[in-house]
Amino acid sequence: MFAVTSPLLSWTLLSVSLVGFTCADHKNVTAESGHNVILTCRAPNNNIVVKWSRADLESEYVLLYRDDLSVPDDQHPSYKDRADLQDRQMKDGDVSLILNNVTINDTGTYECHIFVRKTRSWKPISIISLMFLYDECLMSLWEWGWRGDETV
Repeated sequence: MFAVTSPLLSWTLLSVSLVGFTCADHKNVTAESGHNVILTCRAPNNNIVVKWSRADLESEYVLLYRDDLSVPDDQHPSYKDRADLQDRQMKDGDVSLILNNVTINDTGTYECHIFVRKTRSWKPISIISLMFLYDECLMSLWEWGWRGDETV
């Protein structure tokens, strides 16, 4: 049995193992109701299929873009005519999502996936938590001890 006795060696092994298992970049984005927001994602330049999803939408997605076209078949109704790629040509691997006229209902965790033809599977590239300025203020107040039962 191998025992690690050096703290530096332990940290190095932990860092290497965590880096090996990192599969998607995670970001937080704050939005304001009625505004447009861009959720950034970069993919390999040769990718031509991208899917933006939210876990709570089950089988429906936010946006599916394939063969230079948006595919509306299983797009969640609340995203129709509001979700699009920032750059439909996907220059330099830019597959960022634009959400127009965001509402509090858009709060959630968004995932950017690309389809890898070699493995015939979806690969997560970016995970973005979208929250509203209002949510962020409440979180800050909560951290300072406010529990919602008194006025600020």
